[in-house]
Amino acid sequence: MAIINDGFSTTINFGQGATVVEKTVTAPGLSGGGEVDTTTMGNTTWRTRNPKALITLTEASATVVYDPAAYTSLIALLNVNASIVVTFPDTHTLTFYGWLDEFTPGENTEGEQPTAEIVIIPSNHNAGVETAPVYA
Repeated sequence: MAIINDGFSTTINFGQGATVVEKTVTAPGLSGGGEVDTTTMGNTTWRTRNPKALITLTEASATVVYDPAAYTSLIALLNVNASIVVTFPDTHTLTFYGWLDEFTPGENTEGEQPTAEIVIIPSNHNAGVETAPVYA
């Protein structure tokens, strides 16, 4: 197993030509969704619980720089379920279905590069068919 020693250069590709460039990337995480409380009046000392059956691929996000002309391509990406690829510095990829949920420009100030925050929500389905993320 290889450990990534530097986050440079992690990218997110929407496959549809969004004109943004990543400064920082937070890849999606994994969540078991918490517990199912199985405690009953038959318990004598301990509350009991079990893991849920389904898992969640959590949101991904990035801080990006952008050309204001990107608004056109970003509007076309909002709420459109599509294949999204996160490429890690070691060239491994995580491919999943999801959509661009938010594009929030930051404050523009003199002497600093304007940035925006994007949020991507994984859907885990392609045309209604449950589709797991693929790490390759």
